[in-house]
Amino acid sequence: MALGRGSASNGAVGLGAAALLVAFLLASGGPAPAKAAKYTVGDYGGWKFNVAGWTRGKTFRAGDVLEFKYNGAVHDVASVDAAAYRSCVLPKGKKALRSGHDKVKLVKGTHYFICTVRGHCQANMKIAVKVI
Repeated sequence: MALGRGSASNGAVGLGAAALLVAFLLASGGPAPAKAAKYTVGDYGGWKFNVAGWTRGKTFRAGDVLEFKYNGAVHDVASVDAAAYRSCVLPKGKKALRSGHDKVKLVKGTHYFICTVRGHCQANMKIAVKVI
C-alpha cells in the first residue's frame, strides 16, 4: 500500500515525539505557571467614585496584584470584610491606606475594598474582588 505525503509507516514517530514532550514536562516540573497580572483599579481613571462595577468581566487569580491609584489628599482605600463593605463603615482597629499608590497582592477568596472618606463608599467608591 502506498503511503501519502507526510505519512509514517506506523505511529512510532508520533508516539516518540509525545513521549519526549511528556518526559520534558515531567523533568522541568511541568508547564510554567502563568505570570501574575497587575490591575490598576478603575483602569486609567484610577480609584474613584462609581468604580464598583470595574471588576465585571475580569478574572482574578491568586498572586495577581491590585494597584490603587488616587489622590491621597482626598481619598484612601481599606481592605474590609463583607459586612463593612455593605455598611461602608471601617471596623475598629482597621487602618486605611493613604499613599495614593497602594498595591495589594491577592489570595484566593473574596476581597472587599472601600474608600473610608465620608460619603465616598456610599457613592460606590468600593469594589468586591473574587479571586480563584
